[in-house]
Amino acid sequence: MFTNQLTFNQKYFYLTVLLFLIEVCIAVFIDDRFIRPFIGDVLVVILIYCFVKSFWKVRANVAALSVFGFACAIEGLQYLNLVDRLGLRQNKILATILGTTFDWKDILAYALGTAIVLVWESR
Repeated sequence: MFTNQLTFNQKYFYLTVLLFLIEVCIAVFIDDRFIRPFIGDVLVVILIYCFVKSFWKVRANVAALSVFGFACAIEGLQYLNLVDRLGLRQNKILATILGTTFDWKDILAYALGTAIVLVWESR
């Protein structure tokens, strides 16, 4: 039954690649107080959603809310200082992926990204 859920959706895959490239450009070329920390977090939720939809047939609301929950869980790990507790701060890639600083604005950004996905998919 699970194998019926596996699929390849070219549209979502291309969106995943495009959003990933945008995120890399933001990370490499932009160092500000709005685009990198806020817009980057809005986009990362959409990026992960598109990745999920690239390979699994799942309802939009289930995928979007699951991604939101995942993003909030990562933010919760930041609150618990997981990167420092595991001694990973020196590993730039893992520290960047997991994040190092808890911020309620990040959760707001994840919620906005989730809302964008849900509005887009309901049209």
